[in-house]
Amino acid sequence: MRRLFHLPLSPFCRKVRLVLGEKRLDVELVEERPWDRRIDFLRLNPAAAVPVYVSAEGAVISDSNAICEYLEETGPEPRLLPSDPIDRAEARRLVAWFDDKFHREVTVNLVYERVNKRLKKEGYPESAFVKAGAKNVKHHLEYIGWLIEGRKWLAGDHLSLADFAAAAHLSCLDYCGDCPWDISPPAKDWYARVKSRPCFRPLLADHMPGFPPKPHYADLDF
Repeated sequence: MRRLFHLPLSPFCRKVRLVLGEKRLDVELVEERPWDRRIDFLRLNPAAAVPVYVSAEGAVISDSNAICEYLEETGPEPRLLPSDPIDRAEARRLVAWFDDKFHREVTVNLVYERVNKRLKKEGYPESAFVKAGAKNVKHHLEYIGWLIEGRKWLAGDHLSLADFAAAAHLSCLDYCGDCPWDISPPAKDWYARVKSRPCFRPLLADHMPGFPPKPHYADLDF
């Protein structure tokens, strides 16, 4: 059985879960708090970071992009990276945009400050970081809206890894009620389409003890 060591509100883990779900690959989810630095987990990934994927054959792969590329190369249809080199480059650019820029400017300032700090018992959120994240997310939603007004999906005419990377981060924010969807109706409509896919259902069922999701989180007509 395939296994994925993950943290429910990690956007990187969620991205991998969406890819696995879209490709209809069954996986056993193993919740892992990497800051606990369990010896058995460190043997799998000395970097002490999730996600870590263990294939059916026992191969261990860490880093969300490495895992997604592996699943793309070895897994079944549908393909989540375009066949055209230019389109494929655009999909990868957007994955990097959300996993780097969006992550630094928004996810770290909102989700990590409000949730991860509490889980790690590192004190209270820094209000300056939270305010910065709340401001930055508006610009990113406008960018998503601008992209989607000229394309069917974020990277072009077909659903791709770019959509899952973006939706993974936004779903963490939405869980916490930190997505001002009224900023960009096109971005909201795009997210509703991704959210309605069968691969998204397990994410909508997530429930972290002590951190209940906002009432609209699992609502497809939010």
